Amino acid sequence: MRYIFLIYSREVDPASISAEDDLAVRMSHRAVQEEAGSKNVLHAAQPLQRTSTATTVRMQEGKPLIVDGPFAETKEQLAGYYLIECRDLDEAIEWAQKIPSACRGGEGCIEIRPLLELPQR
Repeated sequence: MRYIFLIYSREVDPASISAEDDLAVRMSHRAVQEEAGSKNVLHAAQPLQRTSTATTVRMQEGKPLIVDGPFAETKEQLAGYYLIECRDLDEAIEWAQKIPSACRGGEGCIEIRPLLELPQR
């Protein structure tokens, strides 16, 4: 089963992160990606641009309402994702513990969700 690992982290000013800390986070992600890749279970992994680049589209009464920024006002923002093939939730939890959640600043969390596999046509 494929699971998506949504990385939530607090956004901070990129200038406030030291080059060493930034490199450490990048190397931690690279290690997880290389391990998952070597086991042929990594389908995708990608960071997202800052929430200031987001656009939210909501349909209201059949018409689109387009808003700059993310939909929800929260302390933690979606920073990126991994898509990994896992035997079960226990294995997914093991992977989640390896994925850094301190991207772009403060500590965050990893949300694990199984993908709904659609039937092939």
